[in-house]
Amino acid sequence: MINLSSLHLQLGTKVLLNNANLSIYPGHKWGVIGANGTGKSSLFKLLLREIEEDAGEMSIPSEWQLAHMAQETKTSEQNAVDFVLDGDAELRRVEKAIEANSDSGEKLGSLYEKMDLINGYTARSRAQKLLYGLGFSSEDESKTTSAFSGGWRIRLNLARALMCRSDLLLLDEPTNHLDLDATMWLESWLQNYQGTLLIISHDRDFLDNVINNIVSFENSTLVSYKGNYSSFELQKAERLAQQSAAFDKQQQRISEIEDFVRRFRAKATKAKQAQSRLKELERMEKISQAHVDSPFTFRFPEPEKTPQTLVTLSQCDIGYGSTSIVSNIELSIIAGMRIGLLGHNGQGKSTLIKTLANELNIVSGDRTEGAHLKIGYFAQHQLEALDLSASAVLHLQRLTPKATEQSMRTFLGGFGFVGDRVFETIQHFSGGEKARLALAIVAWQKPNFLLLDEPTNHLDLEVRHALTLALQAYSGAIVVVSHDRHLLRNTVDEFMLVDSGQISPFKGDLTDYQDWLLKSKSEMSSNKSTIDELNLDKDDKKSQRKASAAKREALKPLTNAIKKLDKEMDTLNSSLEKIEAKLSDETLYQKDSTELTDLLKEQAKLRLNLEECEAQWLEKNEELEELQSQ
Repeated sequence: MINLSSLHLQLGTKVLLNNANLSIYPGHKWGVIGANGTGKSSLFKLLLREIEEDAGEMSIPSEWQLAHMAQETKTSEQNAVDFVLDGDAELRRVEKAIEANSDSGEKLGSLYEKMDLINGYTARSRAQKLLYGLGFSSEDESKTTSAFSGGWRIRLNLARALMCRSDLLLLDEPTNHLDLDATMWLESWLQNYQGTLLIISHDRDFLDNVINNIVSFENSTLVSYKGNYSSFELQKAERLAQQSAAFDKQQQRISEIEDFVRRFRAKATKAKQAQSRLKELERMEKISQAHVDSPFTFRFPEPEKTPQTLVTLSQCDIGYGSTSIVSNIELSIIAGMRIGLLGHNGQGKSTLIKTLANELNIVSGDRTEGAHLKIGYFAQHQLEALDLSASAVLHLQRLTPKATEQSMRTFLGGFGFVGDRVFETIQHFSGGEKARLALAIVAWQKPNFLLLDEPTNHLDLEVRHALTLALQAYSGAIVVVSHDRHLLRNTVDEFMLVDSGQISPFKGDLTDYQDWLLKSKSEMSSNKSTIDELNLDKDDKKSQRKASAAKREALKPLTNAIKKLDKEMDTLNSSLEKIEAKLSDETLYQKDSTELTDLLKEQAKLRLNLEECEAQWLEKNEELEELQSQ
């Protein structure tokens, strides 16, 4: 196991850890949380032996193989697949030995046995699956690393870390550069990972679905919590509720959540998505209690004027230049609408947001704006557009020269910029600080229509929670793209799917969307078969229909097995929901009993069974797809 005993860790004059203790047992999965700058990444560097402790002891089993996701990638002419394969150091050692002993039959026999033992003959296929899961296309496999942008090179680093047959896997913000599809795929992969896992992440749903322990950086020490991130929040909320200084702030937050739930309930229908979201919102009261000591309390000011119809796209094709990505759009954004955009990467979600923001011209059709439309647009490229030589105050002052210094300082304080920090040039700001400033600039302008493209990138858990509350309290319209499912569930009323060149309402919640993602691959294969059939010559169609009928009969055992697995997954999901409902009861954490332990064990067992069912479902669908393509 990993053991930290009376550990002292210091960075310059700043004490990160003082007399800290932590024990991590093999196979456990931990979420590492804490405010920015408290030492999370330094803990990883310590485990990797890139830095040394100043006092105390740290031990890791010497035979353990460590893997971690690098934050930077040097560009090279090596292709993507080979770059990922380098993550398996043992594979590369055996390959080199085989090459060096090509003339020695005796040694080659032993090396070939070793290659088989480490599954070396399937390594390239495994690397390709990792790339595909993380959003790379088959054409990307042969591209050099230098051909990819910075965000995609980070994905390559992640694939390389997953390729390693590790005992300990360290992941620092693995979802930051992923879209929702890739995030869900990574989540599934990590649930099946057999080694010890430590993740630094600000995505609460991702943590909830992957980890079973939390280590929190608190007052220069490490505090351990059993359970997932939601369990941690409930335990922390109980502790904070006992502190009288936090009581008033806690009651204010609870009141805001209750008001939002009442507003939403008044217009909620019996739709599955609405009911699911109401249940999630009601949980927000408990969640908010765990964040009453957060330094972030920003709001989006009330818009001065709001037209009934903000933007209308009529018979619109959108894209770049004369190339359409999404066609024949009929969409009106009405005051108060809250839309989350779903769809595979590259299908046009960001293109739609840019078009709504009027940053991209339509290819054809009409785009009309309502009177007094005021757009607030947030996207990652806006961080790069910030003036590094200017201060946070100066950024606001340029927008409203007549604003008083005190009003700007008060406003920026809610975004975590306090004291003289507001007057410092932002060239040394972290990515998170720049993201907070970009959000502050959007909010300062009092928009009546918010367009948010991955707003949570670079934001820690506390800021994400504050942003969720701010969006709940916001009265204007919202369209958002995000891989943060907690944010989506708690801030939007409806989902729209951007897929196959079209945009349409998505009738379901995020669980339904995950099912849609799993099934879309087999549906695409089925569609391809249909298209191939339509292209057959007339003379061949009769015989082909007979062959197809025979083929369908042969495929029945597989399709029946898939239907059976569908039912099993529904049953397991239902049981899991009941367990998680019990775990959300805060009284469970107030008593000393075995009930909590039993529930967590049952939750882990159900998740394992669900993972096995999903794995079988995917395997059967792959078999079905392969047979259909023959």
